[in-house]
Parts: sequence; structure tokens; C-alpha cells
Amino acid sequence: MPAHNAPSPVLVLVPGIVGDPDGGGEALRVVDERDAQLCVTDLGVTRGEGVFETIGVFDGRAVNMRAHLRRLQRSADMIELLRACDTDQLDLGLLEQAVQRAVQEHDDVPELTVRIIVTAGDEADTRPFAWVHARAVDDWTQARRGLRVVTLDRGLPSTVTATSPWLLAGAKTISYAVNMAAGREAVRRGADDVLFTTSDGYCLEGPTSTLLVRRGNEFVTTPPDAGVLPGTSVASLFADRTAAGARCREALLTPQEVLEADGAWLLSSVRLAAPITHLDGTELPVDRALTDHFNEVLRGR
Repeated sequence: MPAHNAPSPVLVLVPGIVGDPDGGGEALRVVDERDAQLCVTDLGVTRGEGVFETIGVFDGRAVNMRAHLRRLQRSADMIELLRACDTDQLDLGLLEQAVQRAVQEHDDVPELTVRIIVTAGDEADTRPFAWVHARAVDDWTQARRGLRVVTLDRGLPSTVTATSPWLLAGAKTISYAVNMAAGREAVRRGADDVLFTTSDGYCLEGPTSTLLVRRGNEFVTTPPDAGVLPGTSVASLFADRTAAGARCREALLTPQEVLEADGAWLLSSVRLAAPITHLDGTELPVDRALTDHFNEVLRGR
């Protein structure tokens, strides 16, 4: 339950996500999240056909918004979300306006979570349904200090995007049951989070995060063609580390190589940089000062 006097979330509907089908209607509108908004026959509900992005907003500024919107379009393309429409392009400019409206309508708080969701729409219709939801973030203080992480086999090889594109590895869809189940398994094993691995033995990503590994003055993340989501946060940190003279690259690493590294983090747009303190029970080094710097970068400061 939300805390007493907690800021109220803001919900913005975006009916014009691929153009206004009715002509002259509102492109977006703020509504009460407690009222009925979603049809029970929406394909996002009945089939899990939908994509989403989560944007961190710090001191009123949405970080990496354009990168998130481009990735949303990428996911929509991967699942052919707009296959029944006259266009294959979401109105990303309108979604950006909706995010800005949600931030403006929300009470001033230091950190906001803004989620963009686009579904395939009602079973009897061809129009996608979209909304933006803004709420105050959870308390990630402890996670930002460090996570105990376990490796779990995702059951897919590192070649999955080339051999089995229909499995949609690397698409950010609303079909999140597997990710949530992995999180519960981590808790059962006495850990805080998960690092997925491939069936051929390489590290991938967390259920809601991107892997970043430090090896001396080199920083490494998993290549998207291994079936992971291209990370917006890791792109920001790569730019920061490159400017500082470090080498940054994409490469497949084994769990043993992560254990032998000089540090590792799970990155996300809202939780930010969470250092891995233990992987499968083995302790990893943690650089507090570098982690603090990473989190300032990811806040857009």
C-alpha cells in the first residue's frame, strides 16, 4: 500500500499513438488511474502483446528519453506490434510530449519512475493502445550499495537472435512472467537479483538490468546480438568512461570471468548502478567512489 500522503501517480492516455483514427480528438489526456481505462480484451492482457520502456526522472528531468523511445520502436518492430496499422512507426514525438506532461502533472519529487506502455489494442480493433504512468520511485538505497546475485540459465544459446528470432530475445515486451519468476528464485536462494546466462555458458543481463564489468581500465557489456536488451544506461557510462580514457567494448564473458574482474554492476534507468557484491556466493570487489560517480552520470548530472 502507498504510504500516507504519498504523491499520487499520474496517468496519461495516448490515443493518437499512430495518428488520431477519429480525427480531431485529443492526442493525449490526463485521466484518473483509479478509473477503468483498459479493455479486458486488449491483446496486452489476453496475449501479452505489448512493449514498454521505463524512464528515470531526476529533479524533473527525464534521462535518456530519446534513447528509450528509439528502443521502444525497436521492440515494437521486433514483435510486429503495428502489423495491422497503416504505418509501422509509433508517434515518438507524441510519446515524448506525454512523458513531459506526466512529469509536469506529478508532484515535485527528487526521483520519478515513468513507464511507457504500448499494446496491440483490443482484439476486435487494429489500433494500438498506449499510456504513460508516472509515480514516485521505490527506495533503492540498499540496492545501490550492493546486490547479492545468482546466475540462472535462461535456456537459450548466445546465438539465439540469429537462429531463433521468433523467440524475441532482446525485445522489451510486457510478457514479464519469466523475469518475475527469476526474481523469486533469487530470493529463494538467499540473493537479491539474477544474472541470466546462456545455455552455452555466457553471461547475459539481469531480469531488469544490464551487466557492466570492469577489468582494469576496460569496461565490458554483453553484445545485443547475444539476445539482450541494448542498455541505455550502459551507453551513458561508456561515453563517460571513454572520455576518461578507458576502453569500452561489447563481449561475451563467462561467470568465471566476471568473478575474476575488478568489479561488476547491474544497471537500470531507475535503480541506477547497483554493484554486484557477491556472485553465486563469491565476493567481488566494490569501488564505492566509482559507483557513486556512475550514479551521478545516470541521474544526468
